[in-house]
Amino acid sequence: MGPDIELTGLTKHFGDVIALDGVDLTVETGEIFGFLGPNGAGKSTTIDTLLDFVRPTAGSARVLGMDAQEDTLEIRRRTGVLPDAYQVYGRLTGRQHVQFAIDSKGTDDEPLALLDRVGIADAADRPAGGYSKGMRQRLVLAMALVGEPEILILDEPSTGLDPNGAREMRQLIREENERGATVFFSSHILEQVEAICDRVAILNEGRIVTVDTIAGLRDTAGTATQLTIRVDAVPEDSIEAIEVLEGVHSVTATGTTVTVRIEDGSKTAILDVLESAGAEVLDFSTAETSLEELFAQFTTEPRREATDAIQDAAVQPDTEDGSAEVAR
Repeated sequence: MGPDIELTGLTKHFGDVIALDGVDLTVETGEIFGFLGPNGAGKSTTIDTLLDFVRPTAGSARVLGMDAQEDTLEIRRRTGVLPDAYQVYGRLTGRQHVQFAIDSKGTDDEPLALLDRVGIADAADRPAGGYSKGMRQRLVLAMALVGEPEILILDEPSTGLDPNGAREMRQLIREENERGATVFFSSHILEQVEAICDRVAILNEGRIVTVDTIAGLRDTAGTATQLTIRVDAVPEDSIEAIEVLEGVHSVTATGTTVTVRIEDGSKTAILDVLESAGAEVLDFSTAETSLEELFAQFTTEPRREATDAIQDAAVQPDTEDGSAEVAR
């Protein structure tokens, strides 16, 4: 059994625009895999290639061991898809939409059970034209779940959902994965990815800049911890004294709050400096670098040289223990 999704040198040009530039990517059976990137990075083009809506300029895409361009019908039969730009038919009911998907795939699913699964069974017999955006999203997801697909491909699955709906979407993804489905989803909503993914790939300007776990990304990026300290007053010269401590990246003081970004240094030493200078520490807290900051590090231009250095140093695809994989 090979990987469920395998992209090799995948390249797509639209005229003079390079949408994908030699993408190599492997998604193993049973993974929840997040495909991250800013808008315009090439995420939807990659998904469209997997489903043969777009033909690659060069390279290849394999899904479930089959060629995405040669075995399209078989791949679609075994795959559930929630596209980014989906349409519903306003005059048809939710039940009719799902029945259409069942007839197309030739399965014996029960429409109402699927609508119940995505939380809109009570609207089964209402025309979909009257559905809210979030309800339409759930309806298309119900259609994607027809036939217990081996792979779920979800393009921005939380767009249009309120926080409650987004949480339910995450739960549905987990349940489908526990059933045995491999889940591949694109997103620019980073919390979604952090909450459920085994691994993520970050795509920027048509190239993959890294593939790793969230924890691995933090390690690779060498991200610092943020220490926030509240004092009664900030002593004179204490900021300069903290700046020279080992592992300290930056120090800022706003009113009576001191914020320190620190990597592999002693937090106690920072508190000692403040107390020795006469400050009373009222409260302090630490926080890991947010995923947004991490994402920005990998997708902004100054990051490019560092990314290339990381790639050159750590091209270790698919290690058995799931440790860092970095690929172009």
